[in-house]
Amino acid sequence: WQALFSKYQQTPEYKLVNQGMSLDAFKNIFWWEYAHRLLGRLIGIAFIVPLAWFWVCGRIDRRLGVRLFGVFVLGGLQGALGWYMVRSGLVDDPKVSQFRLTAHLGLALLIFSAMLWLALAQLSPSRGLLADSSKHSSKRLGRVAMTTAVVVFVMALSGGLVAGIRAGYAYNTFPLMNGDWIPPELFMIEPWWRNFFYNMATVQFDHRIFAYLLIVLVGWLWWRVHATGGTPRARWGATFLALALVLQVGLGIATLLNQVPVVLGVLHQAGAVLVLTGAILTA
Repeated sequence: WQALFSKYQQTPEYKLVNQGMSLDAFKNIFWWEYAHRLLGRLIGIAFIVPLAWFWVCGRIDRRLGVRLFGVFVLGGLQGALGWYMVRSGLVDDPKVSQFRLTAHLGLALLIFSAMLWLALAQLSPSRGLLADSSKHSSKRLGRVAMTTAVVVFVMALSGGLVAGIRAGYAYNTFPLMNGDWIPPELFMIEPWWRNFFYNMATVQFDHRIFAYLLIVLVGWLWWRVHATGGTPRARWGATFLALALVLQVGLGIATLLNQVPVVLGVLHQAGAVLVLTGAILTA
């Protein structure tokens, strides 16, 4: 423990943030990080061993096997990306890069989405979205459902940027942002494009805009699925998506108003996974 703590004391995080930290406090943050890494390795073993067994025994066809192995490769890349992310906080700035943090989150959600999509395809192959409507209407609603899933994914990435630059600690009011619908600080950084990645006002404003867009998209999708004779499976998926979005918006507002306590922040992140799940189920 002393050897590990001595190494930690050489990092910018200790020198600039946790100067004077006790060994017991160091053990606490060490175990959070180490357990996260062990869990990642355990997931890899729990995935590849059964996959190899089923493939050797001929229980899965080649096409599915290749796709599942592709998911495993993404898992390996996720571990490498996690290391690359952590490394960015060990140089001068104790905060990890918001871009690497967002990429790490995005790849995790991509892996989850791929696994869920493949699982649903095995459990219940698609039979169309609508029971009694035309094929054209079904395809059109299917495109809207896929678009909604993409918007959910992009919104989650915008949440990664919010976390990466600590934008949740600013503008802790809703629906206004410190008294303004559009904060005047929106484009205070030059050149203008940097505001979308470095400006707390712009990053949080974008995250809110995605929420409003999803409320419209999901509300319209839920109405159309129910109004045009959607199958029970399609109606259930759209309803789950709508309820998950309501919960997620509520968690987001509560997290913001309370200045991002850890518990609410974690619940809000989990809520994003629920909304993504609902979007994929519907699509």
